[in-house]
Amino acid sequence: MRAVTLDSVPAAPAVTDVDTPQPEAGELLVKVAASSINGFDTAVAAGYVQGMMEHRFPLVVGKDFAGTVEALGEGVDGFTVGQPVFGVVMKPFLGTGSLAQYVTVSAGYGVAPIPDGLAVQDAGSLGLAGAAALDSLDAVGLADGETVLISGATGGVGALAVQLAAARGARVIATARPGEEADFVTGLADVDLVDYTVELDKQVLALVPEGVDAVLHLAGDGRRLAGLLRPGGRIASTLGLTPDAVEGDLTVHSIMADPNAATLTVLGDQVASGALRVPVTVTYSLEKAPDAFGAFGAGTLGKIAVTCS
Repeated sequence: MRAVTLDSVPAAPAVTDVDTPQPEAGELLVKVAASSINGFDTAVAAGYVQGMMEHRFPLVVGKDFAGTVEALGEGVDGFTVGQPVFGVVMKPFLGTGSLAQYVTVSAGYGVAPIPDGLAVQDAGSLGLAGAAALDSLDAVGLADGETVLISGATGGVGALAVQLAAARGARVIATARPGEEADFVTGLADVDLVDYTVELDKQVLALVPEGVDAVLHLAGDGRRLAGLLRPGGRIASTLGLTPDAVEGDLTVHSIMADPNAATLTVLGDQVASGALRVPVTVTYSLEKAPDAFGAFGAGTLGKIAVTCS
């Protein structure tokens, strides 16, 4: 099969021919129709994950997937051949990723049926970013009427978090530069915008002098963002911010996205109903996927999708 691979790290991804994987006991073989680029994928290629997880070369990269079940491993229940599914590759090692024509995944974790009304391309860009956004909002316990600052609102996680937070009745303050970024974010939900390049602190405190109730740290300086919280405020960080890095009466939540079947089902149903939009702004073919890594690094807005079939 064709797949986006690394022969070592750090290295630039390339599209090569590799053996089609076969499902082991408890696994599904999925014919991949769509995937996407996530920060984790670029971190793997840059060598940042080396030493943290086992790397098996040639290493097929990719976390998100959507497609159809091609075959069932021994002992699999609850799925059928030909069934549309989506999710996130959650193996304890790196090497058999989803930026490929086929992928094997555990039937018990990180996969859910695609509901009617959820387009396969959207499903292939939803799992990891959606889980990170939902888990971040759940961690800070964002409630109706509270104010949340979302730093990194123009990325895939942030663009989904903006919508989810607004749907909970929160006042959303989102970071975006004037122009294309601002237009993108205001197209997602009713938000207050702050330009992160010019006196961010002053802009936020002009809107909420007492400080915000919660922060989603998806980009920028976490310590600085924590300083914009009111006493008793909460911050969720996908970037490794820890409690010992902040001062005052604050709660810090370090987020590792958990794309379990229940979370995937909630996200899929929200997109299918029209309550949530997957912010895909550009799509690459599998053969052009290495170019998508460059686009991600250049700061493309929203999600970058990859068609694999």
